[in-house]
Amino acid sequence: MFRLIVGLGNPGREYVDTRHNVGFMIVNRLAAKAGAPFRKERAWRAEVARVGAVLLCKPLTFMNLSGEAVRPMSSFYKIAPSEVLVVLDDMALPLGKLRIRSSGSAGGHNGLKSIVDHFGSTAIPRIRFGIGEAAPGAAVGHVLGSFAPEERQTLDAGLDRAVEAIECSGDRGLAAAMNAYN
Repeated sequence: MFRLIVGLGNPGREYVDTRHNVGFMIVNRLAAKAGAPFRKERAWRAEVARVGAVLLCKPLTFMNLSGEAVRPMSSFYKIAPSEVLVVLDDMALPLGKLRIRSSGSAGGHNGLKSIVDHFGSTAIPRIRFGIGEAAPGAAVGHVLGSFAPEERQTLDAGLDRAVEAIECSGDRGLAAAMNAYN
């Protein structure tokens, strides 16, 4: 069903373990499970891995410019917006909770907004991964902060569940994944 799975995050060692990078964490797990290495693709400004007919992508633009990497890549491979799955963090959801949708607004997420703007469509499937709510006025520090040691078990279980949801959507369709994992 999906030909391109995009994990959102920020490039650079300083962001590796941050809440904003759960999209990268999830596609890393998909690639590792398939034994598919990521390669830097300068033409797309992204790291890309191939798992069968599916491309996994980690944009090397910063989060707010994700569409600048995703749209040219999808155009080159003639991948429609409905064949792209975006995996991203969501502060409105408890840690590890998933919300799968076939379309919708960016919901305040600038990385998803960039992709929606570049495609000119909100009909882009997405999996939102809960990173927990920020304290009032602390959103930037929250998303760019690391997970606490006491959150690790919940994080790992949620990341595994996200991989299962993506595999389910590929095997049985997005509606089945929504029914099983939302």
